[in-house]
Amino acid sequence: MAARDDILALGGRIGQSIIGQEKMVESLLLGLLANGHLLVEGLPGLAKTRAIKSLAKNLDANLSRIQFTPDLLPADITGSDIYFSEGGKGEFKFQPGPIFASLILADEVNRAPAKVQSALLEAMEERQVTVGGKSYPLPPLFMVMATQNPIEQEGTYPLPEAQLDRFLMHVEVGYPDGKSEAAIMRLNRDEENAAHDNTKPADLQKLNPQAIFDARKEIGTITVSDPVEAYIVALVLATRYPDKYDKDLATLVQVGISPRGVIGLDKVSRSYAWLKGRDYVTPDDVKAVVNAVFRHRLILSYEAHASNTTPDQVIDRIVELVAVS
Repeated sequence: MAARDDILALGGRIGQSIIGQEKMVESLLLGLLANGHLLVEGLPGLAKTRAIKSLAKNLDANLSRIQFTPDLLPADITGSDIYFSEGGKGEFKFQPGPIFASLILADEVNRAPAKVQSALLEAMEERQVTVGGKSYPLPPLFMVMATQNPIEQEGTYPLPEAQLDRFLMHVEVGYPDGKSEAAIMRLNRDEENAAHDNTKPADLQKLNPQAIFDARKEIGTITVSDPVEAYIVALVLATRYPDKYDKDLATLVQVGISPRGVIGLDKVSRSYAWLKGRDYVTPDDVKAVVNAVFRHRLILSYEAHASNTTPDQVIDRIVELVAVS
C-alpha cells in the first residue's frame, strides 16, 4: 500500500509540530480519506489552527483561513459578481471568494450569524457555490475544518442542526499531558531560534494530492461484512428508538442520528481500518470512531441537559447496549 505509506508519513510530519494531539492529527487524516469535513472544538491554545496549517504546509494544496465575525457577509465567503469596465464596455465577472481553496479553516464558525453559516451549506454538501444564478465547482480536493470555542458563548450563534449534520466528525480537543507540554515548550523555543536565524530553511517535502485520491480508491474496496454492517445500522437505530434498549436512555434522546450519520460512520470506519492496515472493518473500528461521528448529530432532551448528560455519555451507553450480531 504505497498510498498508505504516504498518508502515514504525512501524519508523522504533522505530528512533529502538533505535539500531544495525536487524536486530532488522526482525525485530520480520516477527514481527508473519507472526503468529509471536521468540526473541531477545544479551548484556546490547543493547536486547532496550527493543525490545519501544518496539514497545508505538508500537502501540496492551498489553504484559506476565514475568520468568522458577526459582520461577515455570505459574499465574503463565496465571492460575488464584480462589474468591470474596459473600452467603454462593461460586464459582470465572478470574483471567487476564499471558499475556492482545497483546505478551508473556518475559524470560530459560531461567531457569524445563520445567513453566513448557511453560505457553507452548499459548498460542504454539493462541492459548489451558486452566485447570481450560476454554479461554480470547488476543487476536487476540498475539506472544511471549522473551529469553535466551548467556553465563550457571548456573541455566538449556535450552528443549526442542518449544518452540523454536514460535518463528518465532531472532534473534541483536550489538554496534552505533562510530557507533551515540555516538548511543546522546546518546540516553541526551537521555532523562535529558527525565526531569528538567517539560514534559509530546507524545502519541505509536500505530498501530492493524488496520493489521497489513490487512498480513497483503496478505501472503496475495504470489506464491510454483513454482521458489521448490521452493527452499524443497529447503533443508529438505537439512537432513534432508544426505548427498545433502555427506558432511562429513552428519556435522554430527543432526535436520533440521520441517514447521513449512517453513511458517515461507514466511511470513517472503512478509512480507520485502512489506516490501521486492514482490508476489512471490525466492530472495534466502528467503536473507535462512533463518538466523533455521532456526538454532533445526536440531539438530547431537556432531561439530559438538566442532568448535565453529555452526548458522549449517551453514545457510550448505546455502545454498551447494542450487541454485535
